[in-house]
Amino acid sequence: MAAELGRLLRRGATSGAVVAAAVAALAASQAPGATAPPSDSAGGDRPVGVGDTPSSPDGTATGDSPYYTDLPPLNTPNKPGTSIDLPLVTGPAEAGIPASVLAAYKRAEQSIRTSDPACNLPWQLLAGIGKVESGQARGGRVDANGTTHSPILGPVLNGVGFANISDTDNGAYDGDSTHDRAVGPMQFIPSTWATWGQDANGDGRKDPNNIYDAAQAAGLYLCANNRDLAVKADLDRAILSYNRSTEYLHTVLSWFEYYKRGTHQVPDGTGQLPVDRSDTPRTTTPGRTPAPTTPVTPKPSPSTGTPKPNPSTPTTPPTTPPTTPPVDLPATAKVTRIKDAGTGALTATAGGVFAGRPAVLALDAHGKPVKGLGVRFEIVGSTGANLGGVAKSVTVTTDAAGKAVAPLVRAGEKPGTFTVRATVVGRTLAPVDFAATVVERSADTLVRDDAEKPTATAGERFADRVLVKATLDGAAASGVALTATMITSAEDPTANSKGPYFKDADGNPVRTLTGLTTDANGLLTLPDIYADGETGTFLLRLTAPGGGTVTIELEVTAPAPEPTPTPSPSGSTEATPTP
Repeated sequence: MAAELGRLLRRGATSGAVVAAAVAALAASQAPGATAPPSDSAGGDRPVGVGDTPSSPDGTATGDSPYYTDLPPLNTPNKPGTSIDLPLVTGPAEAGIPASVLAAYKRAEQSIRTSDPACNLPWQLLAGIGKVESGQARGGRVDANGTTHSPILGPVLNGVGFANISDTDNGAYDGDSTHDRAVGPMQFIPSTWATWGQDANGDGRKDPNNIYDAAQAAGLYLCANNRDLAVKADLDRAILSYNRSTEYLHTVLSWFEYYKRGTHQVPDGTGQLPVDRSDTPRTTTPGRTPAPTTPVTPKPSPSTGTPKPNPSTPTTPPTTPPTTPPVDLPATAKVTRIKDAGTGALTATAGGVFAGRPAVLALDAHGKPVKGLGVRFEIVGSTGANLGGVAKSVTVTTDAAGKAVAPLVRAGEKPGTFTVRATVVGRTLAPVDFAATVVERSADTLVRDDAEKPTATAGERFADRVLVKATLDGAAASGVALTATMITSAEDPTANSKGPYFKDADGNPVRTLTGLTTDANGLLTLPDIYADGETGTFLLRLTAPGGGTVTIELEVTAPAPEPTPTPSPSGSTEATPTP
């Protein structure tokens, strides 16, 4: 029977009626391992079969816990294809999703589309389940890290009206050491969380009460068993694996389709809370026709005439108290994104100061500036650069315009690139990265700073050292790395194989030296130069980054001849110079 069901679904049984009939048939067949879930008569729920391979003791993520049954209004927010990424889109209150909750759904989609692209997980499916399970984390009542202000717990699963699931976590997540309870904004029972729990916000904890962790876990759970959620049969199976109920399936799908047509961000803590639950008698949801109920004959009223409602008393008291938005949310709760405030290119010479300073704007869901937000600027990468001359990271508070500007960035001596990263303190939001480039020191002019022509006798050391001065735009260029080469000729800049030379650290002859650096006044005195046995005029060329170059003539003469002795009139031998 299970194989028959699988073939039916693969052939494209896409309607709710077909899925319900097929799964009900599987449950009726008493297939091995199939356990009928409890019926929820109060909400009009109908149980269905187990569907996929169980991932928890009862085969569902939530233990078939109760859920919200409110349906979307009939007036959908927008038409398909309308942008859903604008900072604020006007529309029905039901279409608004709290900023942190929406960010968690989108982050989970991006992560899973990278790790499991074949699943095709849409974030709107997570939003549909989050709406039905917890009303989007109770309207987005989460802290700056995405953790609910208080745990969201389902009823005790003790078999009284619900599944009977004995404790599996010793009360670590749900506070109950006898039975399990569904936990968090995505309502995982502890045994399922033990398998699927994630640390999506990088705080070192797998917390079912954190919307980032819970959304990531829910996405992975829905993608299990190699499902492709772009296929209707796999989509239905994934939702039924979360809660085995046809009404649950239809409710989630209705919100899924609703959110696909458009939604917008609202500040955390201000989302609209649902009213109806599957374990309580149903009330009327605005915009929808209530489910048919058995008509009840009203009891005779002792008074005659048509009673008039008291205008001072509401006809139907609200099921839950109205949610009052906080008067003044902290800055970390208001901000939804930071962006570059027009910093521009960041370039500096080694050892210098960058002319530009990284700056960001902090904005809320309405695109308005957020004041008083802590923004951390940090140097990332292998570099000697620092902020303000001393630190690798600093925290700056946004001003009334929502702007935070980093201190002056000083470049190190190492040329190359690095990153200045801006992040929000106390909130997991996308950072802003600024690319910074350090270029080596340069000189556009090199000149000799001495007048005498360097001269030496063959086989001897040049008596005087060569002095060179480097300038950039007419000013002394300090710290510039020069290269000195004994070139072959004015037309051939390759190193000569004969003639004058330098000595390396081991005393060996070399005719090219690098890493020669000008001092604070732009001056460089070359090391000793030696002449080999060759005589004549040779060329020494110095070059600098930035185009500076100078060519110096070195003269090598033959040694003076030895005097020869000649006879003297007295018969003695005296040395006389040979003409």
